[in-house]
Amino acid sequence: MGGLTQYWEQGDAIGRAVAIMLLLMSISAWVVIFWKGWLLKRARRDLTLGVQAFWQSPDMVSARQTLQGLDREGVLLPLVDAVSEPATAGTLEARALPEAQLTRRLRDSLHGVLARLQVGQVLLASVGAVSPFVGLFGTVWGIYHAMMGIATEGSVSLDKVAGPVGEALIMTAAGLAVAIPAVLAYNIFGKYVSACEADLEGFAHDLREALLGAQARD
Repeated sequence: MGGLTQYWEQGDAIGRAVAIMLLLMSISAWVVIFWKGWLLKRARRDLTLGVQAFWQSPDMVSARQTLQGLDREGVLLPLVDAVSEPATAGTLEARALPEAQLTRRLRDSLHGVLARLQVGQVLLASVGAVSPFVGLFGTVWGIYHAMMGIATEGSVSLDKVAGPVGEALIMTAAGLAVAIPAVLAYNIFGKYVSACEADLEGFAHDLREALLGAQARD
């Protein structure tokens, strides 16, 4: 902390801007990490319980009512609502075969759900990729600023060089400290989103087959 304070006091506008940028990137990444971890945990639980409760229901009406109490993050209800809405008469959608209509609606609804689950992934990936270079830039600028200050004094010694250079290297460590949690969270959340995607695709496929089978029997 003493090194950070001294770096801040001795730094110029560019060095302080780099430090503020790293701080903002760290705060935004941790906000997304906590929020997205909470969201995906709820979504995974809702998906597991919701699929079981859906297929144990006697009909679509009761199944939807059951999902309203279980699907808190809205990962299953959009798919059920998509197949429940009739096609508008006189449109190209209404002219398509029932199989094609169901496939298109389920696909569009699935893409919408996955887009919501993937919110924040771009920010985590950007922070993980950019923050080390921002920290490195801060280090290079800090060393340059320190060397210029030493040059104006007219004398160079190890003790005068080691202090400013060591303080400048703090920015590289800060950049890595910002990047590592963001990269780890991005990989972990990507695994969770992929698992949700696989479960949702399976549910959409089973729902399509069940509805087509019911229409064939009717």
